[in-house]
Amino acid sequence: MEQNSWHRLGAEELQKMFNVHPRTGLSGEDAAERRKQNGYNELSEGKTVSPFTLLLNQFKDFMVLVLMGATLVSGLLGEYLDAITIIAIILLNGALGFVQEFRAERSLRALKQLSAPSAKVLRGGNSEVIPAKMLVPGDIVLLESGDRIPADIRWLDCSSLYVEESALTGESLPVSKHSDVIHAEEIPLGDQKNLGFMGTMVTRGTGKAIVIRTGMDTEMGKIADLIQNTESQETPLQHRLEQLGKILIYVSLGLTIVVVAAGILHGQPATAMFLAGVSLAVAAIPEGLPAIVTIALALGVQRMIKRKAIVRKLPSVETLGCASVICSDKTGTLTQNKMTVTRLWTGGRGLEVTGEGYAPNGQVLEKGKPVDLKNDQSLRRMLQVGALCSNAEIIETFPTEVRGKRKGKDKDIVVDKSSDSSSSWELKGDPTEGALVALSGKMGLTAQTLAVTYSREKEFPFDSERKLMSVIIGHPGGRMVCTKGAPDVLLNRCSYMLWEGGVVPLTPTLRQKVLDANEQMASGALRVLGMAYRDMRSSEKVDSEKDAEGQLVFIGLAGMIDPPRREVRDAISVTRRAGIKTVMITGDHGTTAEAIAHQLGILQRGGTVLTGAQLTRMDDDELDKVSDNVYVFARVSPEHKLRIVKSLQRRGHVVAMTGDGVNDAPAIKAADIGISMGITGTDVTKEASSLVLGDDNFSTIVAAIEEGRNIYENIRKFIRYLLASNVGEILTMFFAMMLGLPLPLVPIQILWVNLVTDGLPAMALGVDQPEKDLMEHKPRGAKENIFARRLGWKIISRGFLIGLCTLGAFWLTLRVAPENPAQLIRAQSVAFATLVMAQLIHVFDCRSSRSVFHRNPFQNKYLVLAVLSSVILMLAVMYIPFLQPVFKTVPLNFREWCLVFVTAGIPTFLMGAGSVWGGKRNRGRSVSNSMIKSTKISA
Repeated sequence: MEQNSWHRLGAEELQKMFNVHPRTGLSGEDAAERRKQNGYNELSEGKTVSPFTLLLNQFKDFMVLVLMGATLVSGLLGEYLDAITIIAIILLNGALGFVQEFRAERSLRALKQLSAPSAKVLRGGNSEVIPAKMLVPGDIVLLESGDRIPADIRWLDCSSLYVEESALTGESLPVSKHSDVIHAEEIPLGDQKNLGFMGTMVTRGTGKAIVIRTGMDTEMGKIADLIQNTESQETPLQHRLEQLGKILIYVSLGLTIVVVAAGILHGQPATAMFLAGVSLAVAAIPEGLPAIVTIALALGVQRMIKRKAIVRKLPSVETLGCASVICSDKTGTLTQNKMTVTRLWTGGRGLEVTGEGYAPNGQVLEKGKPVDLKNDQSLRRMLQVGALCSNAEIIETFPTEVRGKRKGKDKDIVVDKSSDSSSSWELKGDPTEGALVALSGKMGLTAQTLAVTYSREKEFPFDSERKLMSVIIGHPGGRMVCTKGAPDVLLNRCSYMLWEGGVVPLTPTLRQKVLDANEQMASGALRVLGMAYRDMRSSEKVDSEKDAEGQLVFIGLAGMIDPPRREVRDAISVTRRAGIKTVMITGDHGTTAEAIAHQLGILQRGGTVLTGAQLTRMDDDELDKVSDNVYVFARVSPEHKLRIVKSLQRRGHVVAMTGDGVNDAPAIKAADIGISMGITGTDVTKEASSLVLGDDNFSTIVAAIEEGRNIYENIRKFIRYLLASNVGEILTMFFAMMLGLPLPLVPIQILWVNLVTDGLPAMALGVDQPEKDLMEHKPRGAKENIFARRLGWKIISRGFLIGLCTLGAFWLTLRVAPENPAQLIRAQSVAFATLVMAQLIHVFDCRSSRSVFHRNPFQNKYLVLAVLSSVILMLAVMYIPFLQPVFKTVPLNFREWCLVFVTAGIPTFLMGAGSVWGGKRNRGRSVSNSMIKSTKISA
């Protein structure tokens, strides 16, 4: 049987297919035989990797192997401190990578926990409770409110049955179920009303069903398979650092070999040149780079936590910075996940309702003016019926009482923080009924005030076929029927209508007015309910809903919606300016999704809405052609979400995917960065994700993107700093060897420069503040080289000048007495001080993408402290007597220090002045061009 055709089969066909009777179920022997054929009703975890293998995999990276080689060389040179530092870096990175991958492997275990632990089943005519994993196809199961559905099932009998399927389908409200045949050939999961799915929850009513699929054949099993077979994407940062590491190592080793060979050819001792070459190689390879990247990411994580974004995988922080598309779930992320009445229609008048959520804050307005409830009988009666014909309850609580409650654990509880941080509003029950109760509360008609006058005598629950709910209410003046439901159905039960303050016959003209108002509300993506009532005689007996629901007086319509979050529109505007496309992916119907997309500014001019049914009919090539122009995907399945993410990735986008349900997990794992909801998200989704939103808010994603961009720019800053410094060191030695000069730096000085200047200042760059226009630029391309945007030129040009100026200071000092050994030590001390100071001055230039003059040098206090610390360490080896013979240094006089500061400042200030001058010339050209264009236009 095709998996998408079960909804087309009737009860008799199913009984014959599975050879089972719905009143007796399977026998124990039949169930055991089927279990041998089909296996247990549980999700498999697929191939698992042992923790030891995961740990070993962390040390196979090329850069890690090179660092191990650098450790060996440092040890042979006696530089044990360097060796210990590099080993610590390797172990730290290995531990972080192991923890991240180990946690990712737990996503399938979390998925298994969604399976029901037990099930009530008919075996041999008797009702038994058995472990859910023992279920087989053909079993007859019995379910009621609060039960988790243990397998994929086809309903045989339903009574007021509602199932919460949002984790699987994305549907924001519980779905009514029935047992009728659905004749459509292919329909989305959310519309398969006669089926139930493993892991979803019965929220109301009772039902009997036959098991049609178990284990990995279920819809939940298909998701488990998608998670197993979906490969996690390597982040752009990981890819770029791997490339960078290889480039640096090959270039550094090549230049070092050239330096050693040139020195030997010019008569330098081979042993001295070998030691100098090895020292230069160790200094040239930035072994601190992985540690600084890790620290920069970790500090970024701490800043993001303050902004309610919790990072599970460090590299994902940087990936956010190059996101070009955000695929966002609608319910709870873009919207508040709280149904709210926004419009009313009664007596021919359209009314607006203010206030959001379940807190009793808001007003009913007519033409912008508050409505006086005392003088508006039709509105008063409407609010009464809405509150009385409801089983929802809204309770004011304190944060400590509601802490820890979230969707999935307390399935009927939604907590709404009011504007007053000292209290919250807790909904128990159906969100639609909760919206009506909240509406009455805004106008002062609370459950407590209504209970004084009204008491419920009888209830006729909502039925999916009848589409109505009625209650009989007693009050001091007698009794009345209160009814709510689908407007078109309710109108057929009404004979009268409240109109202009009185009860009048419901004429065809008035009926049409109601239908027109209903259509207008529905076209605005509102869920519309009609309300009616009827006064009863005290002696009247009502034994069925037919007796109650007749000769009703129609009151009016209430239109409600899950409102957009107030801050989301501004956040989407920021993403648009930043060149990031926002795509809404939801299980809701297309009209609802389209209306929300228009309100939030997601749907751009010329943009389209694509439904799951349309997507199913497309192959991957057809989807790739249109995906760039689609801003809303509605009524989609888990496979659709995965296809959407992969299509956007094939189009060259870096995709961030958000979600909260199990159905989102495969797409979240496949995305370049997966984002889950911290409040409403399932454990499965969180384990598959890289980032968890602590407040389930889209604007938090935007804040995380800003942080991610800044982190990447900071990484570029210290790469620029480290590499320019290393190039300067190598070229200082290279130029000296080419010119036949003595060594400008001895090996221990090279290692000390590397230790003093590479550590603290580079780390301080990792926490630098963002530049003002950070979110005004388009995201960088996923394949952008780390040296792009002239970074390679800046590294080479600054490194060249640092090396040239250091060598110049060395030569100017040496030429005073070139044959004097004491003068050589003094010249080497000048070169040592010049190289350190040139790099420490250059670090301030690295803070700006333009020049050193574009930013306040004292803004980053950590950098100022790091530079001062490095200066002190440099002075220590030059002025502390017992360190002077170790580092081959001598104290410098005033004239020599003047030479040091002048030559050290040339690389930064010369290039900075050039950038400023070039910028002024470009601006002048822009102004001239604008004036020319303006002149042409005027002419």
